[in-house]
Order: sequence, then C-alpha cells, then structure tokens
Amino acid sequence: MIIKKEEIENFEQRYRTAFVNSLAGFRQAVLVGTKSKEGYSNLAIFNSLIHLGANPALFGLISRPDIVPRDTLQNIKDTQSYTLNFVQSSDFKKAHQTSARYDKGVSEFEQVGFDEYNFEDCYAPGVEQAVVKIAMKLEETIPIRLNGTIMIIGSIQQISIENTLVSEDGFVSLADANVLISQGLDAYFESRAIGRLPYAKP
Repeated sequence: MIIKKEEIENFEQRYRTAFVNSLAGFRQAVLVGTKSKEGYSNLAIFNSLIHLGANPALFGLISRPDIVPRDTLQNIKDTQSYTLNFVQSSDFKKAHQTSARYDKGVSEFEQVGFDEYNFEDCYAPGVEQAVVKIAMKLEETIPIRLNGTIMIIGSIQQISIENTLVSEDGFVSLADANVLISQGLDAYFESRAIGRLPYAKP
C-alpha cells in the first residue's frame, strides 16, 4: 500500500491524527508535573520527550498549539519549573487519565490517584510513584511556525532514581523498572530489553 501526501491531507481529521501520531512509533510516556503561580498542581501525560544533549543536559518536549488554554505550558512559562516522571506500566490507566481536560485548579494528582513528590529547590511537584523523577528548569521555548506547536527546552536540575537502574557505564536501564511506553494517543506497552551492543566501528 502506498499512501501519498495528498491522501493523508484528505483523511478525516480524527483518523489522520491517530494515523500520523501512531506512525511515529514507540515513545517514552512521561508525566509532566507543574504548579501554577497561584499554587495549583497539574499533571499531564506527554509522549514527545526528546534528548537534546548531555552537556549541558537538555531535554525537549513538544506542546500542542496554545490557541486554547494549555495549563502545563502556561505553568512552565510562568514558573520556569517542571518535572518529568516515568511511571511503571502497571500505572498506565492513571497516567492516561491525566490527559482528561480537568478545570484549572483541579489537581490531576488527586483525581487519578498519584501522590506529589517535593524536590529540594524545585517549585513543581513530581510523582511519588514514579521510578524516575527529574526536576527541570525552563531554558527556552521555540515556536514551530509550520503547525503552531511549541518546543519546550529545559535543563536537568535534579534526578531521583534507584541506584540499581544505573549501570557502571552510566546506562539507565528503564526496562528493568518496567517503565511505561506509548504509541499514538492511547496505546501503552511494557518495555523489554533485547540487548546492548558495543560502539559500532567500520
């Protein structure tokens, strides 16, 4: 089957969204914790986490266009603070429920059953149940002109992680903790390692 650009553009909107989003493949399911400047906690699932560099340690996230209120994006812009949280696959229903559109001021933590974790010197809350918790500082937001999305670039400030997940060479074995991964907007999977290979040379 060959599908051309014009055909994709003519797909029904919901079908096109599901098709293109799931076509991108398996991605890290990450819960983004924020707190408004008024003190309201917020938690939202993202599947667009991007490694941007190790020195300085930077991660990127893609936020949908802010033509409607985006509490996570607004909180990050207002406070410069947010957290990235990796939960286990057994928590996939709770994680997915954070995508619901709760009213501003309603805590997704309370609604779905996650507890808040407080980092030292980080305004935003993490997820107590997460096996990896990362405190982030906003460094830059970059509007993507082609579709109105926004790249959020942040630097790692603190990490809470079990010693057993970090190997002697620095590799973080998320599969050992059965960290949740996702595909598209509503499909979730368990992670399983199949092996590590040495640095490839000609």
